[in-house]
Amino acid sequence: MAKAHNSGLIQKSARTRAREASAADLGSPGTMCEAFQATAARSPQQVALRTPGGAVTITWGQYAARVHRIAGGLAGLGVGRGDTVALMMTNRPEFHLVDTAAFHLGAAPFSVCHTLAAEQLRHVLANAGSRVVVCEREFTPRLLTARPGTAVRHVVCVDGRLDGTITLTGLEASRSLNPGFEAGWRAVDPGDLLTLVYTSGTTGPPKGVEITHAQMLAGLTATSRILPAGPGDRAVSYLPMALIAERYGGHYAAMFAGVQVTPLADAKALPGALQDIRPTIFAGAPWVWEKLKAGAEAMVACEPDQARRHAMGQAIRTAHQYVRAVQAGAVPAGMTDAYRRSDQQVLSKIRFGLGLDQVRAATCGAAPVAPEVMEFMRALGVPVSEVWGMSECLIGTINPPGAIRIGTVGTPVPGVELKLAGDGELLVRGPTVMKGYRHDPAKTAEALGPGGWLRTGDLAAIDRDGYVRITGRKNAVSSTTLPLQAASQE
Repeated sequence: MAKAHNSGLIQKSARTRAREASAADLGSPGTMCEAFQATAARSPQQVALRTPGGAVTITWGQYAARVHRIAGGLAGLGVGRGDTVALMMTNRPEFHLVDTAAFHLGAAPFSVCHTLAAEQLRHVLANAGSRVVVCEREFTPRLLTARPGTAVRHVVCVDGRLDGTITLTGLEASRSLNPGFEAGWRAVDPGDLLTLVYTSGTTGPPKGVEITHAQMLAGLTATSRILPAGPGDRAVSYLPMALIAERYGGHYAAMFAGVQVTPLADAKALPGALQDIRPTIFAGAPWVWEKLKAGAEAMVACEPDQARRHAMGQAIRTAHQYVRAVQAGAVPAGMTDAYRRSDQQVLSKIRFGLGLDQVRAATCGAAPVAPEVMEFMRALGVPVSEVWGMSECLIGTINPPGAIRIGTVGTPVPGVELKLAGDGELLVRGPTVMKGYRHDPAKTAEALGPGGWLRTGDLAAIDRDGYVRITGRKNAVSSTTLPLQAASQE
């Protein structure tokens, strides 16, 4: 038995080394086109995209072939380098296919928030200057209503045939031969616009955050050094793609590292989907972790056997004591063994019941989260790292695995500099900071200060070890309300 146990440890270590090596190798692409093509060439037979239950599966090789065809169809509609393409879809494989095809043409595809009213939608489409919109049937009437006064000339519907639209099947079938496809994506420059992320507009008209290929790759390279991923990893994409958090983790990071993604159209279906997907990488907003905590607690409360229910409760209490001791840096003798027994007998079974039994890396962000939620998940054995960032700078800080400090958002990712202004506002500088706000030089100048420092609008404290704690929000400055990851407040 000892020999088998040691063998398992060796295999796990080998997988970890493989992920780290993969992450290091992927640090060289200059554009997301190169990153995607490298992944597709390296793992053509591995599944890249699938629907829950596996009814639809698309390998990296098939993904690349369809990107080529869709890019030809988009080129036939006049899409080229420097253009924008609006996408209004739920999380589905077609989103990934169309988005990736568009940026291979040197265009900047972007996701439109599903909840925008027609007037807001018109503003976004006009600001982006999109001539082509790709959408689902559900959103087509609103798009057609918002179309007057914009540059939109073509509407492509991915799941049906409606008057005034082109089907995705028809788009692929009508593609030009496009013999210059490879030369075209190779000509895309790191400084070219990759995508736009529009703020919610709660403090004014939505602003389009401009993100380049270089900026995205800088973020992906930095975070991969802390949370490496690679082929064999699985993720679920369930948050709106209009949020940079989902766009970053469920789309770009997946193609950067070769992670299999299962898009989920309705986030309400997440509990059942986790049972099917068994993700190895999982990101969630605080409300997701709160619901998972409630689900775990319900498993204990609904246990019909009283003795078993008591044992489960005791195991969770032991786990909490262990996590608190680890956080305090003083674990009493015997506590680690007690925690391991609790994990083997109870906690591992709860994780399995939640569909989180194979999660090896997890993050929490997008809003303040209660420290007790993070403590509970850590006690349960789910390695959640709280992180911070925003559309304008992607991920800025991560709690490093093995050195997590609950209640903080961790330390800066490689290449990112942080400092505090005189009033305590957190300032960020580095290669992940946005190019600017689209067609809004005044707002860009307001957000980007002297020396390239981004005014985040968050108030923070930084301890002697570099851990950041978000303490509040500055009323003025940035109106971005669609952050990649926001942090816990004291």
